Amino acid sequence: MLALRLTLESFRFAWEALKSNLLRTILSLLGVTVGIFAIIAVFAVVDSLEANVRQSMSFVGDKVIYVGKWPWAFGGDYPWWKYFNRPVPSVREFRALQRNLGPNNKGVAIFAAVGGSTLKNGSNSVADCALQGVSFDFRQVSDVPITEGRYFTAQEIEASRNVAIIGATVAESLFPYGSALGQEFKARGRKFVVIGVMQKEGKKILDTPSNDTNCLIPFGMFTKMFALNTGGMTGVTPTIAIKGRDEDPGLLDLEYELKGVMRNIRGLKPREEDNFALNRPEMMADAITKLFSIIGVAGAVIGSFAMLVGGFGIANIMFVSVKERTNVIGIQKSLGAKNYFILFQFLFEAIFLCLIGGAVGILLVFVITLIPQDAMPLALSAGNITLGLTVSVVIGVLAGIIPAVLASNLDPVIAIRSK
Repeated sequence: MLALRLTLESFRFAWEALKSNLLRTILSLLGVTVGIFAIIAVFAVVDSLEANVRQSMSFVGDKVIYVGKWPWAFGGDYPWWKYFNRPVPSVREFRALQRNLGPNNKGVAIFAAVGGSTLKNGSNSVADCALQGVSFDFRQVSDVPITEGRYFTAQEIEASRNVAIIGATVAESLFPYGSALGQEFKARGRKFVVIGVMQKEGKKILDTPSNDTNCLIPFGMFTKMFALNTGGMTGVTPTIAIKGRDEDPGLLDLEYELKGVMRNIRGLKPREEDNFALNRPEMMADAITKLFSIIGVAGAVIGSFAMLVGGFGIANIMFVSVKERTNVIGIQKSLGAKNYFILFQFLFEAIFLCLIGGAVGILLVFVITLIPQDAMPLALSAGNITLGLTVSVVIGVLAGIIPAVLASNLDPVIAIRSK
């Protein structure tokens, strides 16, 4: 109880000292405010930028392996013409993968897209849309956030029916005065019935495919409208994607199985090299993580210089405060105040200053996050708030410890005579 009472007394003395020199207190905490604002603002921008980039790349899915003709990353001395001569994925291979892959996958999908399409509903039309033919398991490998209606049924996909799931921008343009569900529109002379509307995504920081101007239709219907590439220079090239399981870390089991099945489907002999590429979004995710880690460290170093200046300002004010209150310290010690009581008194004062400055800096960052941003909305995470307050406490301890120790070690007789 004694220790708690003395601690509370130290807090009270520190608070009274800060209130008695209000202007000096405000000027002192400005340096910490600027420093914390700089550091937390940098981390908030980096976190928001990374989140937006990852959201922009969400169309590639998570824990997915893509079977394609070209690798996403070229390496080694592999001749380019061997990539060029590889066969493209086909519907036959998609069916074979569905039949032959074991329990290491959650779904196999095939899809293809054509951009620049115009959709019409009477006098309303929307241009430059992406028509995308998908199989039933497409929602397993890619994000299809439906806010109205539903996804395709297996029967609709197999029967290649004239149904569609459209993006929010398409729905607003074609059906501005009511719900799009159950309404009809035309694409390349064919009528489609809307069974679902996807969630609005808005602007993306990267120029990546957006669901807002996308139109999903059954893959069979897509093949009736567009010719698929069968290995030549013309036609739409489909993509095959396989969704892995959470129980398969790194998707190693799925990759080994998929490689063996694909080699068997294409009739490759044991000594023949693969004529297909297995691409994984993790390659891009790892690159993004490394990039933003570097940006975050660089931003923290830059912000720490401002924090350093604020720390020196707090330390300077604390030395002045000790000098001004030397006589009071002598009186307190003569009345029985312990050294740690005097030490806590000045240490808490420094921590108070830094915490108030840090809180103001965090508040300024929060105010900035409230400003509407279409391309990259900023967000202040609980982790960044905790980091800002923790850094404030650390700076307060480092800036106040030396003045506090000097104050606690003053001789009471000399201190009383200081005036």
